[in-house]
Amino acid sequence: MNDLVDKIVSGNRRAIAKAITLIESSRPDHQEEAQQLLSSLLPHTGKTIRLGMTGIPGVGKSTFIESFGKMLTAQRIKVAVLAVDPSSKISGGSILGDKTRMEELARDELAFIRPTPSKGTLGGIARYTREAMLILEAAGFEVIIIETVGVGQSEVAVADLVDMFLLLLSPGGGDELQGIKRGIMELADLIIVNKADGDFKNAAKLAVADCKNALHLLRAKSPDWVVEVLETSALHNTGLEAVWAKITEFKNIMINNREFESRRSHQDISGIWVELNELLTDQLKRDNKKAVAEIEIAVHDKKITPHKAAALLLKSIMK
Repeated sequence: MNDLVDKIVSGNRRAIAKAITLIESSRPDHQEEAQQLLSSLLPHTGKTIRLGMTGIPGVGKSTFIESFGKMLTAQRIKVAVLAVDPSSKISGGSILGDKTRMEELARDELAFIRPTPSKGTLGGIARYTREAMLILEAAGFEVIIIETVGVGQSEVAVADLVDMFLLLLSPGGGDELQGIKRGIMELADLIIVNKADGDFKNAAKLAVADCKNALHLLRAKSPDWVVEVLETSALHNTGLEAVWAKITEFKNIMINNREFESRRSHQDISGIWVELNELLTDQLKRDNKKAVAEIEIAVHDKKITPHKAAALLLKSIMK
């Protein structure tokens, strides 16, 4: 175990991949070993900026992350990407194609990309994303980006994992804003209008203006930070330096007013309840298979409500 810890802290890529595979395993012995590993790594964590990035499919998240990541590694900044792929509800499978979509960044010695299936977890994040971030922090990565599956069920789950939440839009103007939920706009710390190039330049400027008008109607997350809207073209590598400058400015402000520390504390406490929910579900399905099957049939036959079914299952594990 100490050997694996030392290799991770030294940035050994094989050891990092092995550790993330370990925490993703559902085997009880692997989970116990993973928790021991994470406990040993905790003193080496906390020195990074965690970025969450969301946006509707087709907005260019992967292209943006690759261009942005390459810009950072050119400055000798270590970047890790946890790209969460949606899992099929039918087969449980996942495409896991992020390494092919970010081929150049994947080859960069200062970058690490880990595609992970969401396995049905709400919010477009994988269950063990939180633990994977700790491993990457301990390995010395200075920027960790979580690319979500897109604007969907519960982006609050993503916001609870990161220090700064980025919303990526394309030059769709008011039409695209209509498809973005108010709650997601309220979560954003920075809004980026991508694909601001060629025939889309004017449309991008209109989209920026529309976003700024929409932001005036929303309550600020922090009294010390005004959410800005920036234009970028990941394809032509324009506007990326401005994005990094804003991220750096945000981090400095949040550290100085101690909100950064407060957000990290909130992330950790939120993790307790997320994990408790997962552990209770796992225990029920593992140890109470017969009871679960009977209650599911009762709900199917409309003999009890889903709420009553959940209460009975909870009572069964509290005996």
